[in-house]
Amino acid sequence: MPAEKGQLYYEFQHSTRSVKPTIRHFQLRNLVWATTRHDVYLMSNFSVLHWSAMTYKKQEVINLQGHVTPCEKHHRNHYEGFYQTPVSTLAVKHNLLVTGGFHGEIICKFLDRQGVSYCCKTTNDDDGITNSLEIFEKPSGSLHFLASNNDCGLRDFDMEKFRICNHFHFAWPVNHTSLSPDGKLAAIVGDSPDGLLIDANSGKTVHKLHGHLDYSFASAWNPDGRTFATGNQDKTCRVWDVRNLSRSVVVLGGNIGAVRSIRYTPDGKFMAMTEPADFIHIFDVESGYSRKQELDFFGEIAGISFSPDTEALFVGVHDRFFNCCLLQFSRRRFYSYLDSTL
Repeated sequence: MPAEKGQLYYEFQHSTRSVKPTIRHFQLRNLVWATTRHDVYLMSNFSVLHWSAMTYKKQEVINLQGHVTPCEKHHRNHYEGFYQTPVSTLAVKHNLLVTGGFHGEIICKFLDRQGVSYCCKTTNDDDGITNSLEIFEKPSGSLHFLASNNDCGLRDFDMEKFRICNHFHFAWPVNHTSLSPDGKLAAIVGDSPDGLLIDANSGKTVHKLHGHLDYSFASAWNPDGRTFATGNQDKTCRVWDVRNLSRSVVVLGGNIGAVRSIRYTPDGKFMAMTEPADFIHIFDVESGYSRKQELDFFGEIAGISFSPDTEALFVGVHDRFFNCCLLQFSRRRFYSYLDSTL
């Protein structure tokens, strides 16, 4: 579906080269997370960094180049730790930071505690890359995260008991999982043109998603809980409605490459769709995705993140030769009542 370009929803505010976002796997681009409009976490080589958009200062949170070991005692904690762990994916939410590695390594740190709380190795598969992580709270208030892995598994970690409480297995490597706002459903995409909508508690398939032509690496739920989006290497993003999953309701196209990441603003008004490099498309959801802003710059995109209050958008840009930087955009507000008084 063609979308009208030229909108301005987020305007450029700041760029810094003090932090240099990096990418370890060309298909995995979830390496930037904003916990507030002033606090951003990102990967830079073997370091997890915190960047303050208020003080313009960086701080190293974890250094994974050396020996990382857990400092808390929990059942099945990998007390030997890990050496020189390259990070494939990252998630930060609810005061919890989780990194995933190329051989099933999981490292968890609570931001209000000293040291690393929990380490584990989820698989012994030779190709056990942790492709994506999703942190969420259960209705009971307990903290969990989902780990999507190349060994065809999806694991649900309970961070109160520090254990795997569910392990679902699929017919193909799971590249990305996103949980519905009510926690009942999960969208699963991977090394298959078809995606899945599953029951998040039982792992049973609710519906297959037909329409994409290649493998998918991105998904996201609209906060309204009725629609969700999937991003594919066929250069499209498809929006689905849980009330009728026989076909996608909207198909959105990029410019030059695969759709590597999708993010909705927490208020559901906008959806950002990233290509591997140079382009980010921000769609107006309320217009039926018919209007968009296109961010155009030079460089590989390591990740994007809206702040929880929707006021900021952060973009990690990686370029091996010229420019590694963190871009910050601010939401543009329209106060029509002021215009009427003038």
